[in-house]
Formats: sequence, structure tokens, C-alpha cells
Amino acid sequence: MSVQQSFARMQHTRPSRHLGSRILKGLCYASMLLTVGTLLLIVGYILVQGVPHLKPSLFEIDYNSDNVSMFHAIINTVLMTALALIIAVPLGVFGGIYLAEYAKPGSRAVKAVRITAETLAGLPSIIYGLFGMLSFVTVLRWSYSLISGACTLAVMTLPVILRQTEESLLSVPLSYREGSFGLGAGRLRTTIKIVLPVATPGILAAVLLSIGRMVGETAALIYTAGTVPKIYDSLTSSGRTLSVHLFQLQQEAFHLNEAFAVAVVLLVLVLAMNAASTLVARKLTRKG
Repeated sequence: MSVQQSFARMQHTRPSRHLGSRILKGLCYASMLLTVGTLLLIVGYILVQGVPHLKPSLFEIDYNSDNVSMFHAIINTVLMTALALIIAVPLGVFGGIYLAEYAKPGSRAVKAVRITAETLAGLPSIIYGLFGMLSFVTVLRWSYSLISGACTLAVMTLPVILRQTEESLLSVPLSYREGSFGLGAGRLRTTIKIVLPVATPGILAAVLLSIGRMVGETAALIYTAGTVPKIYDSLTSSGRTLSVHLFQLQQEAFHLNEAFAVAVVLLVLVLAMNAASTLVARKLTRKG
């Protein structure tokens, strides 16, 4: 084929490719606008409906049927999320490290764990609630309590943290490991000092997603942590988080305005937790 024929062919095919690129670019912009627009619509609706009904009585320490205070629910949400993270993060991170760095690549055990984790990550939260009720509340006899709810949330978010940790570690270039081995470092030191710091942003992204799911979880906690409107005073005491408190107010149908106010506080709490986690992630990444 001559140069002129090749140039003519390029001119002939360029418009169709250019048109396809424009169409793809337009679809990307449309998807972005649809996603951002939907998010702004939901957040704006919650703020418009909830902010006018925020009042000091909603933050009183003592709860009663008149003020329907959410103070206890805010404290319980922080305690529940912190305890669930303490349980889930070490198990998920260490499990991901084993799968990525120590397990035999392509083995049946690794494939089974991956398939199981991906399957569990897609299960509805009500299934985890029933599992937690049967396992922690009934079999272990922990009753409706903080520890039962935290263990249920940990089981729920463990597959996400496990798989994201594994994928983050596998994305680290092999040359990093080879360079560390060449300098005489062992596998454990290489994993902790070289590989893990590089994979930290991906791992913390999974933790952020887990925090959002823990804070907004309702069905699983109704069956495991209970709905008592009081602050947890021990690991075996019952209580309600903000999402459960919101559900209870909406179910009663007498405090719909207060329910929207609780939704605003829940939204702010999720943003605050994510901002704090992001700040910690940046500091850890810089140190790494």
C-alpha cells in the first residue's frame, strides 16, 4: 500500500473515530451530570426538609417521647462504628496480606476465598441481621447489645476490606519487592515497610466505604443491637444508633419533621467521619 493510499484511508476513517469519541465523551459527561445531579437533589431535599426542624430539644441528654432527643443515638453511632472497625480492619487487612503476599497464587483456597468474599459483599443487610441474631444474640447469648451489633457490622464489611486490601497489594509493582529482596530484606519486612505503605490509600478507601455503610446501617442493627433509646453503658447493653432512631421516628409517623432533622445530623456525621478518616489517611500516606 502506497503512502497516498494510507493517508487517504486515515482521512476516511478519522471522522467515524472522531464521532465515536465525541459520543463516548458525551455519555461520560451525561453520566457525571446525572450522578452529581442525583446526589445534589437528595442532599438538598434532606437539608431543606430537615434544617428548619433542628432545635435544641433534639440534643437533650435525656430522651422522652416529647423531645425525641437524638443525643444518645449520636454517641451510640460513634461507639458502634469504632468497635466494628476495631474488629473488622485488622482481620480484613491481615487476611488481604496473606492472600496477596503469602498464599500460593492461583490456588483453589485463594479462589474460594475470593469468590466467597465477593458473594458476601453483595448480600442484603437483612441477611447479615438474621445471621447476627442467630449467631451472636441466640447461640452466644449476647442478647441485643453493642457487641452483637458491632460483630454483625464487622462481618458485613469484612469482605470489602479483605478484597480491597488484596487488590491494593497486588497493584504494587513487583519491582518494589524484588528491590527489597535484593537488599536482603525478608518477606515480612518487605510487606510491612515497602508494599503496605504504597497500598495504604487503597486500603483506607475500603475503610471509608465501610464507615459509611456502618453509620447508615439499620436492618442489621435492629435484629442485633436493639432499639432502646439510651447510651450504651457496657458491651452487653442495648441501644439504638442514628439510623435506627431515624427508622423508629419514621415508623411512628408522629415525628416526621424530627426524622428529617435526624437525617441531616446523620449526613453531617458521615461527612465528619469521612473527613477525619481522609485526614488520617493523608498523614499515613505521607509517612509511608
